[in-house]
Amino acid sequence: MLISTMRPKRDPEAPTLFLDFDGVLHPDAVYRVRGEIVLYAEGVALFEWAPLLDEYLIPYSELQIVLSTSWVRVLGFDVARGWLPEGLQRRVVGATWHRQGPRDWVFLTRYEQIILNVRRHQHSRWLAIDDMGDGWADEHREHLVLTDSTRGLGPVEVQEELREKLEVLCR
Repeated sequence: MLISTMRPKRDPEAPTLFLDFDGVLHPDAVYRVRGEIVLYAEGVALFEWAPLLDEYLIPYSELQIVLSTSWVRVLGFDVARGWLPEGLQRRVVGATWHRQGPRDWVFLTRYEQIILNVRRHQHSRWLAIDDMGDGWADEHREHLVLTDSTRGLGPVEVQEELREKLEVLCR
């Protein structure tokens, strides 16, 4: 449920989390079937790990979220944000994709999409959670929590890495 169409203003100095959905908050086996979002994976649900992320962010009230998911391009910003739990929705300040973006947007790697956004908005402290690690520059690798596309935030070692990186990010 969407809590509001208003979004907080983006703060370039605030810690910023770039958040992908597929392969992070649930397995990357999501499709649109006759207008409906369907997850083709046994034993898991859409956004299964979103409450876990919401819980991990509680100590960091200043942390803001930028959506770095294809859901924004396909479904629109408000619809994509509306799939998140309320606690995460309140933190969302924008998305990497926007209508005025480059025409070749879909051909950019996720890293390229994120780094363009980091530069455009002059984010000084940022972290990305994504299952797409291709093309990440060595100089920015510490800004990535790389998940397995089928297990997302489920594995304990990924959760530990996320907690450690959030602590450093939000100091």
